[in-house]
Amino acid sequence: MRIEEKSILLSIVIPTLDAAAHLPACFTSIVQGVRMARDAGVIAPEIEIIVVDGGSSDDTVALAGQLGARVASAPKGRGSQLAAGADAANGDWLLFLHADTRLADNWLCAASGHINNPANPGKAAAFRFVLDDPSRTARFLEAVVGWRSRELALPYGDQGLLISRGFYRALGGFGKDPLMEDVDIVCRIGSMRLRMLDAAAITSAARYREGKAGWILRPLRNLSCLGLWFLGLPAPVIARLYGR
Repeated sequence: MRIEEKSILLSIVIPTLDAAAHLPACFTSIVQGVRMARDAGVIAPEIEIIVVDGGSSDDTVALAGQLGARVASAPKGRGSQLAAGADAANGDWLLFLHADTRLADNWLCAASGHINNPANPGKAAAFRFVLDDPSRTARFLEAVVGWRSRELALPYGDQGLLISRGFYRALGGFGKDPLMEDVDIVCRIGSMRLRMLDAAAITSAARYREGKAGWILRPLRNLSCLGLWFLGLPAPVIARLYGR
C-alpha cells in the first residue's frame, strides 16, 4: 500500500495598516518566488497568505482579498497583529513578513532549504536586509544591519522571520506590546537557534528618505529604543517616548 506524504504548508502572515500602496509588490514577490522554486524543481511547501489588518482607512482590506489572501483583523500594533495571524494560520511553518517588504526571487528556494532540513524545526531564520535605494548611505546601513544580524543575532522584523509552528508556540509567540516585538522574539530564540538565509528581503526606504535627516535620525531612534529596551524599560513606555 502506498502511503501519501503530507505536503507541508507555509503560512505567510502580513500585518497591515494603510498598506495598499505596498501590498501588490509584496504579493508579486511572493508569487515570483513560488514560480522560481517550481521551475528549479525545489521541494517547496504549499503557501497560504494571511493579512491581519489593524484598522486601515485606505483600500488595504479589499485589496488583500482581491490578491487572494485570507483577511483577519486585530487591534493596531504589529505584536498583536502578528499574534492574531499566527493563531489564524494553518501552516506547519510560519513566515512573518512586513507589508512594505519584497522578497527576492529565490526566497522560497532558500526558505525550503531551511524547512526541509530535519535539524531545523527548532531553529528560526531571517532574510538578508536590503533597501530599495541606490545611495551609498543605503549600502552602509545594509552593512550595519548585516553585522548586527550575524554578530548579535538581532535581525529586525523587516527581515522576515521563518519559524516552525511548534517552535513558535514553545517560545510563547509574539508579545502584544506596541513595538520591539521583533527583538523580543529573536532574543527568546537565541543566537544558537537562528539562521540567516541566503536571500534578500528588500524593504522600502521611504521612511528613511523622509526629511533631510531621515537616514541619520531614524537609525539613531531605533538604536535608542533598542538600548532602552535592553535596560529594562517597558515597550509601552518606549512607544510613548517616541510617539508610537
